[in-house]
Amino acid sequence: MKRLPTLLSLACLALGLLPLSGQAADYPDKPVRIVVPFPAGAAADAAIRVVARRMSELWHQPVVIDNRPGVHGIQLVSAASPDGYTLLLGAGSGMVTAPLLSSKLSYKPSRDFVPVGRVLINVPILTTHPGLNVASVQELVALARKNPGSLNYSSSGNGSPGHLSMEMFQAATGTRMLQIPYKGGAPAVNELVGGHVQLGINAVPSVLPQIKAGKLTPLAVASARRSRALPQVPTMAEAGVKDFEYDIWYALFAPARTPAAVVAKASAALRSSLEDGEVARALIAQGAEPAPTTPEELARFMQEDTARWARLVKERNLQLD
Repeated sequence: MKRLPTLLSLACLALGLLPLSGQAADYPDKPVRIVVPFPAGAAADAAIRVVARRMSELWHQPVVIDNRPGVHGIQLVSAASPDGYTLLLGAGSGMVTAPLLSSKLSYKPSRDFVPVGRVLINVPILTTHPGLNVASVQELVALARKNPGSLNYSSSGNGSPGHLSMEMFQAATGTRMLQIPYKGGAPAVNELVGGHVQLGINAVPSVLPQIKAGKLTPLAVASARRSRALPQVPTMAEAGVKDFEYDIWYALFAPARTPAAVVAKASAALRSSLEDGEVARALIAQGAEPAPTTPEELARFMQEDTARWARLVKERNLQLD
């Protein structure tokens, strides 16, 4: 909580308050690597590849995606040379909620990184297996209240977006359900599709094919607005659940002490790429929502996100240590 102002101050520097060095003026003059701490083929990986292609065109330099799943990928970028040639695709789960849930992380976002800009938002969606035979959030809540602790949901692990969003849902609806954690998003979705668990909240891109195939029943999106990929699905507020708003977000970060001018140039290229019509259409087709920001806007957003999750972590007594 106390470290985020450091991120904000670093973001202010990234807006160009330091002089443009010769190195920054030429940036980038060689390939740029974006480390993705998720497996190849994951929703975030597919999305950043679309963006990277456009950034490569703007820079006339290769932008290489390097999949390094897990904490190892985050550590790799934190230890990289602060020259803008190694960037991190960070998620809210790794850059905001993980530090709130564990005091034993091997990295500290406020110490090890400077924000470049937000990339996208993946709208979370609550889905059930058709065998549960519920057609609305109201029916699900009524069933859960009638049978506390009997319904189960899948997640990609303790502290994951699927876990925390369901904790938020239970707090908002006064229900109690059982978490079944899996090692990753793919098995969590597969087990839901297979009927081994009954429900879950996942990013739209992760379940869009299964929804279209009728293998999962969509009940509501866990965000303030409807998904452009599934405009017929109501929001939680529209479905009668108040005080429930959650976005799964991804952003680019550079190692701490990266020159401000380099960060500013990387941020400008990222925003330009996300504002490109072809890129935006490709992301929306995947189920993602382009959500560009400046470094300063990202830092403020992270402060607000941290404050919101800190309350839930305290109220639900959540921890990973």
